[in-house]
Amino acid sequence: MFSAVLIDKGESGTKAELTTVDDARLPEGDVEIDVAWSTLNYKDALAITGASPVVRKFPMVPGIDLAGTITTSSHARWSAGDKVVLNGWGVGETHWGGLAQRARLNGDWLIPLPSEFTERQAMAIGTAGYTAALCVDALVNHGLTPDGGEVLVTGATGGVGSVAIALLTKAGYAVTAATGKADEHAYLKQLGATTVVDRAEFADKGKPLQKERWAGVVDTAGSFTLANACAQTRYGGAVAACGLAQGMDFPASVAPFILRGVSLLGVDSVMAPQEKRLGAWARLARDLDPAVLDSIAREIALGAAIEAAGGFIAGTVRGRIIVDVNA
Repeated sequence: MFSAVLIDKGESGTKAELTTVDDARLPEGDVEIDVAWSTLNYKDALAITGASPVVRKFPMVPGIDLAGTITTSSHARWSAGDKVVLNGWGVGETHWGGLAQRARLNGDWLIPLPSEFTERQAMAIGTAGYTAALCVDALVNHGLTPDGGEVLVTGATGGVGSVAIALLTKAGYAVTAATGKADEHAYLKQLGATTVVDRAEFADKGKPLQKERWAGVVDTAGSFTLANACAQTRYGGAVAACGLAQGMDFPASVAPFILRGVSLLGVDSVMAPQEKRLGAWARLARDLDPAVLDSIAREIALGAAIEAAGGFIAGTVRGRIIVDVNA
């Protein structure tokens, strides 16, 4: 038996509760894991609150991230005692996820826990930080260099934004952070942002082409924010899009792409191939100061995860929430 957050669906909709589950109910997989830490991400909050139809199969244990130790394995790459990390792969949507003390998974979905991080630190990074690293990798691989100009990060106080600022700063880029939280400017500058702007500048419909400001962008918002960011990107610049906090729509024109040669780089963290995952975690191991994790993460027990999910929907969460599934 183990403790888990379990989401089920009834006539009145979905409901999440902390409960005790028999090991026999674990889904199929060739690796079993004692989970040490998990996280809460925006997608987890959507699943737990039912604010969006994230869960595709009921009942479901949410949690798109986990870190723990393998207890049994029939997978060629893994053995009992190996410490591993999981991000994405539909876990928490179609396969039971990390907000539980036990997991049974496909071993192909796992990567080794980087030696530079503890399990707790790896979850302070989580999918949010791993996605931020994918975005930075995408911009760097596109050819963005620190001397090319400012990089804009939207949704800057969130998990993706916070880690993106820290990684970009470490790599030598000048970062402008966009936020609607006036009381978080000191936090963002502590992470390395040189300038902080109001997200309201990007939140409404703007001109198809605007003043060139950004050499690169990491966008977590979508909708008008992404459209305006593209319209303000310099000739030959690039925008890494990874989120939809403002909306899934993209009310833009082709002008930035055909008149300024701007590139829109889609960043997917869920099904990213192993090579990209390992590259992103290598960047995190190299460029992310573990001390930064202390400033962006707060810890809760498994039983508090359901209530904490509401903060994401309300937009009040700063940084990362990590979950001690054994507390």
